[in-house]
Amino acid sequence: MDTLENYRQTIEKILVEYAAIPYAYGEIKTEVVFDRNSDRYLLVNVGWDRGQRVHGCIVHIDIIDGKIWIQRDGTEHGIAGDLTEAGIPNNHIVLGFREPELRQYTGYATA
Repeated sequence: MDTLENYRQTIEKILVEYAAIPYAYGEIKTEVVFDRNSDRYLLVNVGWDRGQRVHGCIVHIDIIDGKIWIQRDGTEHGIAGDLTEAGIPNNHIVLGFREPELRQYTGYATA
């Protein structure tokens, strides 16, 4: 399996596992959105909680120029750790939500 396909499958597997975790309150459903043509992957919450609409992106990942860009990470422990545990090297993961000048201190790729 080539690297790009491995990255796609790994991201999808991790996001599906996150989506399977039920919410403890409200009528909130977690959905996964995969766009393999553009290499965009989302984890989104949709539903209602105490009469309020809930709709928000928890995780947004893009694959850009062969690297995994984490654009948004609203998980408790950080999805970058899940990716590295799954075998993706740190130097292939960019924390896109961090300011470019601070990325050099994260232990992950700068771009």
